[in-house]
Amino acid sequence: MRLLLCLLLISSFSFAQNFTPAEIQRWEAQAKQVTIIKDTWGIPHIYGKTDADAVFGLLYAQCEENFSRVERNYLEVLGRQAEADGERMLYADLEMRLIVDSAEAIKDYHNSPDWFKKLLNAFADGINYYLYKHPQTKPKVLTRFEPWFHLMFTDGSVSATRTGGIALEEVRNFYSGNKNATAYQPVVNQDVETRGSNGFAIAPKLTSNGNAILYI
Repeated sequence: MRLLLCLLLISSFSFAQNFTPAEIQRWEAQAKQVTIIKDTWGIPHIYGKTDADAVFGLLYAQCEENFSRVERNYLEVLGRQAEADGERMLYADLEMRLIVDSAEAIKDYHNSPDWFKKLLNAFADGINYYLYKHPQTKPKVLTRFEPWFHLMFTDGSVSATRTGGIALEEVRNFYSGNKNATAYQPVVNQDVETRGSNGFAIAPKLTSNGNAILYI
């Protein structure tokens, strides 16, 4: 277990890099193309000259609201939670690395069309610019975000990881040498209500224009 933990920790050192003057100059130029306006309720509205500008501003604003949550999302999908939380997260990281391949994400980034690559670059640049502008923010692990990070979310959003029915305890038993049985459980189709975490319905009496609003 100790050896496996050390192997998972090795990759962390590659991200402890300083931002270059060229990067900072590029971010400053893009930031001038972005306007972030927070309304009465503190909701940020992002305006940019291009889609990439809007993505840059969106991630900057999201980090202002809760950088810790942003970092946590990527620590989980990168299989690097143990670097922040210790050995207790080792098998959760291992399970994630068995499911999601960072090498494929990097390959997909390099093979992406230019328009999409610009959006991915803006995603990373917005977060890195936030870190540059807020040195008081101390990341637990990720001191630099890479454009390919977002491609680790294969379904396009932050959601529950699809494990194909493999439980974390089974991963733990198999790789730790535990003699407890690790058995495949047959898939049982169940009529389960589909739920989401970001649905909001606002009644007309609560909106400024008197219209109902549905956010999904």
